[in-house]
Amino acid sequence: MKSLAGRTILGSLQLFVFLGVALFAPAWTLDFWQAWVYLSVFTAASALITAYLWRFDPKLLERRVNAGPRAEKEKSQKLIQILASLAFIGTLVLPSLDRRFGWSRIPVVLVIASDALVALGFLAVFLVYKANTFTSATIEVAPNQPVISTGPYAIVRHPMYAGALVLLLATPPALGSSWGLVMLIPMTLVLVLRLVSEERFLRKSLPGYTEYCQKVRYRLAPLIW
Repeated sequence: MKSLAGRTILGSLQLFVFLGVALFAPAWTLDFWQAWVYLSVFTAASALITAYLWRFDPKLLERRVNAGPRAEKEKSQKLIQILASLAFIGTLVLPSLDRRFGWSRIPVVLVIASDALVALGFLAVFLVYKANTFTSATIEVAPNQPVISTGPYAIVRHPMYAGALVLLLATPPALGSSWGLVMLIPMTLVLVLRLVSEERFLRKSLPGYTEYCQKVRYRLAPLIW
């Protein structure tokens, strides 16, 4: 088995290459400043979170490295992960095609504000990691895992999905595209499927989770759902 360091570095490099190809290949140009800014924000935020986990919570980093459809145990979750991956690819590729063919334009101020929202989404994910060391990339319950009800978990039951949704919502305008927002429909549907399935599993497998759900009413967005 590869060391954690090796898998982390390899995974980070693969993510960087994937983002670069998805952002620039469909656009068929490197003259795409919105993509360069987005790539910089995404890569820097990911690197900072990875460095924090490496220093302060390597066990959580281990759980996060083992991600993707192949890591899931249930066929339904494998399918959901595949659909999520395809939707995320579309969220990058459609704005890149928009850049190539000039379907839409986003004001510079809105592009920068959207990049700030991307960073905010990463911050939300980081706060989840700080609050819950059991945040696995797959749906599972670790031995002696408690119910976390503090920090962002006191606001919504799935704060990491909330942060991811902010990040995804901001991605198309950060890339200078309004057409890219179309991909939020399938992405949100897949995220909700994943969330509901995870809750069903946790209610059965994690003692105290049902009581936590009664205490924290909202799943994803306060006062909405």
